[in-house]
Amino acid sequence: MKVLVIGAGNMGLTYAEGMSTSKLLNNNNIMVLDNSEEKLKELDEIPYFDACRDLKDCVPQADIIFIAVKPFHAESVFENLKPLTNKNQIIVSVMAGVTIAAMKKMSGLDKIVRAMPNLPAQIGKGLTSFVASAEVSEQEASDIESLLSTTGKSLKVASENYIDASTGISGSGPAYVFFFMESMMKAALEMGFSNEDSRTLVTQTFAGAVELFNQSDLTPKEWMDRVASKGGTTRAALNSMEANKVDVLIRDAAYAAFNRAIELGEEH
Repeated sequence: MKVLVIGAGNMGLTYAEGMSTSKLLNNNNIMVLDNSEEKLKELDEIPYFDACRDLKDCVPQADIIFIAVKPFHAESVFENLKPLTNKNQIIVSVMAGVTIAAMKKMSGLDKIVRAMPNLPAQIGKGLTSFVASAEVSEQEASDIESLLSTTGKSLKVASENYIDASTGISGSGPAYVFFFMESMMKAALEMGFSNEDSRTLVTQTFAGAVELFNQSDLTPKEWMDRVASKGGTTRAALNSMEANKVDVLIRDAAYAAFNRAIELGEEH
């Protein structure tokens, strides 16, 4: 199996590096194509990458073509790809909002996988949701799932609607966590803690809470009830959040991202 990654930006290189560890590729180098000569020179120095400077030199060799460019480049990328592809090749795209139907039309290929990654993929803690067109076999979908999981975990969903929905949850979700962290750090600073101590207080609290949750079967509500005693400090904080409808605002934010993902799809 040979993989070509088009686009050596953060997400493209993240998946290229992850997939290079996959046993499925049997130590075959990952082909990576980019239009930046500076980036290609960097890739030349990495032994498990084959830097590609011309589509015709790498597209015909690829079994899987991984598209990791900005959505507005989709049309030009597929226009250049189309004369060089064959019907057995699989396109895997992490372009936000570009639908399977649009990619089929632009590429002339039927085997399309649309994926939605998130930022923690860069440290092997990512979550990539994906959906495959009907022409992708079960074995091919399983292989794609294995490759995507090299950057964390992958989740196969039933339809493209869930790709847009996962954009609002996992795709954009890290930013919501950072927003909450920033607010808590600001509160810590206002209470007199130093920048370093504020960072420690907040980051360790988040890390510990997530680990507690992952090591049990308790729901978030059950954990909140364990932490919050009647008339106590935690209950005062939770009462304040409930009174200000913070939960509603968070859901509204997730739906704003979801709806924007749908709009992006319509634009393409």
